[in-house]
Amino acid sequence: MSAMSTAPAPVELERPDVEEETRADRPWLAIVWNDPINLMSYVTYVFQAVFGYGKPKAEKLMLDVHHKGRAVVAKGTREEMERDVEILHSYGLWATVKRDD
Repeated sequence: MSAMSTAPAPVELERPDVEEETRADRPWLAIVWNDPINLMSYVTYVFQAVFGYGKPKAEKLMLDVHHKGRAVVAKGTREEMERDVEILHSYGLWATVKRDD
């Protein structure tokens, strides 16, 4: 009786294009938009409460929202940014999720 190899033939896996890998690595952004309702001090407070930012960083982001109309307040995975935006909505802020360009 002769021993025959029953090992499966090697399978070559497809590798994604470099462009696909780069796109997958791009983070998502949580953006807060200016609104006519919330006080600047309240927006600063929310940034401190939600993200744990110190007062100087929270105030800088709030001023970007006020003067530029929007500010990127967080970067991360899509799921993390969707969660953060949902929390920001619960505080009454206008916020959206966007893929980083």
